[in-house]
Amino acid sequence: MAATAGLHISPEFPAVLERIEELGATLDANAGPAEELGRHTEGTARALLDAGIVRAELPKSLGGYEFSPRQLMEMVERVSYHDAAAGWTMQALQVMTATTAAFLGPAAAADLFPDVAGGKYALLAGHGTRPGRAVPVDGGFLVSGAWQFASGMAHASHVHSAIQVEGTGELRVLAMPKSQVVLDANWDVLGLRATHSIDYHCADVYVPSTHTYPATTTTPANGGAIYRLGLVNLSAIGHTGWAFGVGRRLLDELRSVAAARTGTRNAAVDTSQFHAEYATAEAKLRAARAWATEVWRGIEVALESGELPSTDQDTLLRLALNHATSTALDVGRAVHRWAGTAAIRRGPIDRFLRDLGTGSQHITSSPVVLQNCGAWLSGAQPQARWSFLDLA
Repeated sequence: MAATAGLHISPEFPAVLERIEELGATLDANAGPAEELGRHTEGTARALLDAGIVRAELPKSLGGYEFSPRQLMEMVERVSYHDAAAGWTMQALQVMTATTAAFLGPAAAADLFPDVAGGKYALLAGHGTRPGRAVPVDGGFLVSGAWQFASGMAHASHVHSAIQVEGTGELRVLAMPKSQVVLDANWDVLGLRATHSIDYHCADVYVPSTHTYPATTTTPANGGAIYRLGLVNLSAIGHTGWAFGVGRRLLDELRSVAAARTGTRNAAVDTSQFHAEYATAEAKLRAARAWATEVWRGIEVALESGELPSTDQDTLLRLALNHATSTALDVGRAVHRWAGTAAIRRGPIDRFLRDLGTGSQHITSSPVVLQNCGAWLSGAQPQARWSFLDLA
């Protein structure tokens, strides 16, 4: 189906948020066991999928809800508030699956997304920053490569991977069955343990050209204006919401600790210093969220008018994500300082702090991206444009 022009604001948004809240207690209770397991159970994943987490970003023309950027950001924020690893897993599955649905043509869409409204659609996990090799053959490519950090692979049916075409150097993204790659059992980390972000590899696997698309495309085959953001900008939405959900949960946990300890002997939470630092953390988090919302509001206006985001907007959305992550880290440091032993014993604060420390290492929030944002905003590279995470 052809893409439509306007930005879709989904009426399903309140209902999806309500279903997420209904799952909140279950997510909280299962977060610890999921960490020990190294992934979420199929029951937890299915409950989140049934709530509409992935369908929220799928094209309306294929039966999805096609949320707007701000709707997606808030939805990921709410899941992440209850379980950072669940929020990370779902936003990864969400963006990989949605971009595949938006950018592949009719043949692949019919194959992978036959009945989205009825729950019959592929789920994709994978990685796109280190491309594999694609050798052109009749009708497609022979693909070889090794990729890292496939968050949510335990729940995926298909793999999303970047490839570079031999001879032309063109970057493309593929979709192929998970059964065609070898999964590496190597996810042994401190935080985000339940995301099952394993590595994987393959050698000389045939992928039809119909199941690939140009990595830098901003022209969707399915769906509306949101998909004109392209793969990297769509990915930024979920990561931004994730940072705010984790930061908010940590501050709320610290408030609970303070309530339990206030009035006890030598309680640090009764000091003016604690009150001042808590207020500062609250202000930082609220300000970062308000600014990110403002940035995305402006981008939504551009998309609705039929335009692509400007270079300034491309810069600001990356900077807003970087700032959201660094602000959440500042909040985490304050929580660790004032929560005392609650920050070092097994429990929500310990888990969210470790998940935050791991999630903040993602390439989209790297120092290089921050430096590139500064190069544009300061006027040092006025002719440059963004290509993925590079300013060139």
